Amino acid sequence: MSPRPERPRRQPVARHGILTSPHPLSQILAVLAAVVVVAVISTAAVGTFYLWDAARAVQAAGVSIGDDDNALPPTLGEIEGGVNMLVVGTDSCEGPNAALSGACQAGDTDGERNDVTMLVHISDEPRRVTVISFPRDMIVPIPSCTGEGGVQHSAMSGQMLNASYMYGGLSCTVATIEKLTGIDIQFAAATRWTGVIKMSDAIGGVNVCVADDISDGHTGLNLTKGEHTLTGVEALQFLRIRHGIGDGSDLGRISNQQQFLSSLVRKLQSEGVLNNPATLFNLANTALQQVTSNPPQVVLSSTLANPQRMVQIAMAVRSVPYQDIAFVQYPTVYGTGGSRVEPVSSAAKVLFDALANNQPIQLTGSTSDGYGTEVVGEAAPAAPAPASTPQPTTSGDAGATPTPTQQAVRLPSSITGQTAAQVTCTVAQR
Repeated sequence: MSPRPERPRRQPVARHGILTSPHPLSQILAVLAAVVVVAVISTAAVGTFYLWDAARAVQAAGVSIGDDDNALPPTLGEIEGGVNMLVVGTDSCEGPNAALSGACQAGDTDGERNDVTMLVHISDEPRRVTVISFPRDMIVPIPSCTGEGGVQHSAMSGQMLNASYMYGGLSCTVATIEKLTGIDIQFAAATRWTGVIKMSDAIGGVNVCVADDISDGHTGLNLTKGEHTLTGVEALQFLRIRHGIGDGSDLGRISNQQQFLSSLVRKLQSEGVLNNPATLFNLANTALQQVTSNPPQVVLSSTLANPQRMVQIAMAVRSVPYQDIAFVQYPTVYGTGGSRVEPVSSAAKVLFDALANNQPIQLTGSTSDGYGTEVVGEAAPAAPAPASTPQPTTSGDAGATPTPTQQAVRLPSSITGQTAAQVTCTVAQR
């Protein structure tokens, strides 16, 4: 397959039908926030009885993803080794979600799909975080999966990625990404729409930047050029917008989401969110309600639905430097007709080989494969963690020679994205 040719900025590629429902990425914040706040609140003994009582209900609701043998170590500390966690956002019309979606109300749906799919990789020492976004319209093989009522779906050689959840739920999407990447996924979570506004408000909003005035009739979002702190409905609109930014494609929307998540990371680390018990308890309360609601709005794998495991994962990532937190898009090329994308496995292999070998990565491409963002600056490093914060320990004697700095693997330019150290702005559609 030949590399993607240069495209004019306004070429109408990989666009989809008008979105009339909230973008499910927002609910990913509930899962990520739950992991962090459970860790901090538990170790700080703030609201311990409430939290652990609710956590028992969370653990009971965990679902199997095919690898449930994940025994906990006898002592509490950061998780050993690397972590691969899949987080997906789905377009469910069940329960209160229907009121948030014009498509649901019109009956224009075809099962519950994973419209957002992200693989969160946490390396072994030294800790680094890489978040890989997979385009929802990427054509991939889907393995045989068991759906609702025990219905067995045969393996398929080429389907849109976002159909995997419809065929077999969280375990089917996990199996699909494992087959595509060769990565063993130990933890997973699926999220729905409800709770987006509450989570955005509970965290106090996220700062975003737009390089131009943005006005989008599909989402209803209107922002003037400059910086904005988004909460509630506006945060939701910002995460689902695509027609008003970049080339109007889902690829531009992915980079817009990466700007949002990068800003969220900086806020969590630098603005005292992780050291504010009241804010943390509010986040934990909101997030856990999404897991234990009826119907549940967040589904966790049985390996992740354990407060001690959440503590261990959160302790491994909460002090990772901005420059070592990368948000990238799985490399793709447009297929026939330009309405779907296909994986570029040769470029992806460079990325996943580096992750498997615990090597740092260096981005060489642009921040967006859909012209959705541009770099405008670099973030100041976060303040050092308080002395009371548990710090990672290194193995071996205290006087051992430090491990030499590894040379970063230069990723192909077809792998676009940004680090949390890069401050980006969303570019309006031109």
